[in-house]
Amino acid sequence: MTEPSRPHRGENLDIPHKRGKPTLRTIATITGLAVTTVSRALSDAPQISLETRQRVHRIAREIGYLPDRAAQRLKTGRTNVVAILLDSHEEVVGFSTSIMYGIAKALKETSYHLVVAPNFLSTTNVEAAEYIIRNHLADGLIFTRTEPLDARVRLLLETGFPFICHGRTEFSTPHPYVDYDNFTFAYEATRRLIAKGRTKVAVILPPKRLTFCQHILHGFMTAVRQAGVAYEIPETVDLDTPADVLRDFIRSRAAAPGAPDGFICPGEVSALAVISGMSDAGQTLAANYDIVAKETSRLLTQLQPKVDTIHEDLTAAGEDLGRMLLQRINNPDAEDLQRLLPPQINFPIG
Repeated sequence: MTEPSRPHRGENLDIPHKRGKPTLRTIATITGLAVTTVSRALSDAPQISLETRQRVHRIAREIGYLPDRAAQRLKTGRTNVVAILLDSHEEVVGFSTSIMYGIAKALKETSYHLVVAPNFLSTTNVEAAEYIIRNHLADGLIFTRTEPLDARVRLLLETGFPFICHGRTEFSTPHPYVDYDNFTFAYEATRRLIAKGRTKVAVILPPKRLTFCQHILHGFMTAVRQAGVAYEIPETVDLDTPADVLRDFIRSRAAAPGAPDGFICPGEVSALAVISGMSDAGQTLAANYDIVAKETSRLLTQLQPKVDTIHEDLTAAGEDLGRMLLQRINNPDAEDLQRLLPPQINFPIG
């Protein structure tokens, strides 16, 4: 349990600030700092030492100080808001919660707040980004599920609006991103199935419009060509296919000749759908077939321990997204704002 923070020498948190709304002057009185120093510390000005910034933020939280955002915006031109656009896809268990938790951790000791904008309410993804830019609703934007020539990235690069995306694109102009190494995930997942003696492997791909579909396909095809094993890529289902539809497809495919005996599933929901469909067809996991799945929670590990999993740490991705976006907001020329996170592989021995 974390020990409660204690005031520095000279800090009196019992000052009767509760008679009115706490102000910058309240914090200045408690800390013994000038009002201007407090203001700059709350704005995370790099000229103020990290220790002072953290102390001022801590005291602000403890006394319930809330900045006047309207006045702050008029003075600085900033909203102190970071917006995230989220898709409504259901495949990745806890995706939104994990990503947002990581971003919130990155913003915790700053003056920034996270606002969620569900972009499925707009006609197109780019319209959601345009709305935020046009109405000055945030100082920076985070979004997911990138496409090779993502219209949101093009718009944000052209306008110079700070952003970072979860996923890469194929634009020649460098831009901030955090991504997961889906090539390595698919490559190692396929090699694992082959090592377990599976003779025909299949992969459930993401929708073709998404960049990481090509990364998974490339990793999968590299592994099967190196090993020379048979493979199958279903064309009528993908990672966004509803679980019941995917289950029915797998059940039908398992009953037909030449069915796969190994599956790569880039998500836990798709893995559970494959298990259900194969079970309906009379097939037994780890006896008649095997699965390697990408895991973002501990759902499969707990419910289906016979499934080999490769972990993607979405909370770590969220932390990187939040931290790197703040760097971009504060310094338009900031470098090293691209991160490729490795898969966490921990296959059981034997």
